[in-house]
Amino acid sequence: MSQRAPDTITIPVREPTRSPLIDILFAYAAIVPIAAGAVSLYVWPARSDAVLPLTLIWAGAIVTFLSGVRRGVSFRMPDGATISQLAMMLWLFLAGFGSILLTGAQWFGAATVVLILAYLSLAVLDPLAARSGEVPSSFAGLRPYQMGLAVLSLALLGLRVAGFA
Repeated sequence: MSQRAPDTITIPVREPTRSPLIDILFAYAAIVPIAAGAVSLYVWPARSDAVLPLTLIWAGAIVTFLSGVRRGVSFRMPDGATISQLAMMLWLFLAGFGSILLTGAQWFGAATVVLILAYLSLAVLDPLAARSGEVPSSFAGLRPYQMGLAVLSLALLGLRVAGFA
């Protein structure tokens, strides 16, 4: 007589409310190339033909990666993914992939705007999602600063693209 596998399992979870140092290092390591790319547009303007698209592609790739992070976390929800988790995952994926396509089409201004909106949404919405248990609780303290650096860097890049700086 075979036994049927259970439909659900219980997994006890303990997570820190503050990010461990290694998580902080990896989180900011993903943003440093965006900041470095933005600054280098001012320091080495002659290299902007290479630096600008590479910076935007990197920023788009990170947003796309973060859509996967959001989806991965949603698999651990007791009753399945929430609508807000799926909506955020789709938004981040479309924003990241769309910004890469816009960069490929050399619509750098549009790509920058999409990326600023994506990173800004992470800075604002991830702390709220952390409080409701939809993402790790450590995101509440990490994301505003991590994504704030990305938004500031992209704004600096955007000023250069728009010809204001």
